[in-house]
Amino acid sequence: MAPQQNIPPAANVLGTIGTILWCIQTIPQIWTNWRTKKTEGLPGSMMYLWALCGVPFGAYNVVQRFNYPLQIQPQVFMALCLVNWCQILFYNNKWAIWKAILIGLANAAAFAGVEAALVLTLRPLYDAGKSAGILVVGIFAAILLAAGLLPPYGELWKRRGRVIGINFVFLSMDWFGAFFSLMSLAAQNTFDVLGGVLYIVCIILETGIFLSHIIWLLRTRKLRKEAAAEGKTFDDIAAEHEEQGMSFKFAERKRSKQNKEKRTGLETGNTRRDEDLKGLQQRPAADAGPESGAEGTHCDASALESEMSEEVKNVAHPIDRVDKI
Repeated sequence: MAPQQNIPPAANVLGTIGTILWCIQTIPQIWTNWRTKKTEGLPGSMMYLWALCGVPFGAYNVVQRFNYPLQIQPQVFMALCLVNWCQILFYNNKWAIWKAILIGLANAAAFAGVEAALVLTLRPLYDAGKSAGILVVGIFAAILLAAGLLPPYGELWKRRGRVIGINFVFLSMDWFGAFFSLMSLAAQNTFDVLGGVLYIVCIILETGIFLSHIIWLLRTRKLRKEAAAEGKTFDDIAAEHEEQGMSFKFAERKRSKQNKEKRTGLETGNTRRDEDLKGLQQRPAADAGPESGAEGTHCDASALESEMSEEVKNVAHPIDRVDKI
């Protein structure tokens, strides 16, 4: 595609709206993280991949001389995603605040340097009509953007469709930011297909997150209504089922590693218990001694099992023995 020339006013207006939304989109999420002091449900990989996406995304827009709002957009997007990522390191991973800030600044500097190198390298080639390099960069940006929206789907699977930790104001602003940016590309003299695909991927995947939570709300509406009548929340009901060891169809799915460890622990405990029971059952009755008429004792099977559960019941049965000389 030839460099963009004479950008129509409509494209600049739509691009400006998209840029403003993407400039402030993560502020609600940053505020939520700070207010709750936790980032559970907000994947760190999502924010880091999005921040990393800003490097090829920014180079792609700058090299092709898109309207100025679209050139600024990836830079702000990258910076705000890094802020969210640092919050995750601090609140969820329990990093020291100075360490989280330092690693965030180091990544920002590295990203800026790589993007500048890409622009300086690819712009002369692009102006000369060689667009293969910038096409590869654009494809890489689209892949990173899509990959960044996949970790939330892992959280949705874990919680059976429920969205936790992601601020819906942030998600809505991100959706509309992608939408207006897409419209900005459509308003240009020439529509950039790859850039359009990038925004469309973002819109589709974020729509899926919205729909997932809406479906979860519909499926749990009766349960949540009953819980509210008792002055409880959905999480209270889930916790009660877990404490009582009762199955709950909306319980969080555990990771396969955790399930394996739990299953292994139960099997190991049952094996040891069976071995101990067997040993106790085979234990011979102790001789009473040299005195005539002494009594031996033994425990029945139910008493042995009670003993293993720390509720010992000793039932003694006298056995008459006559010593013969």
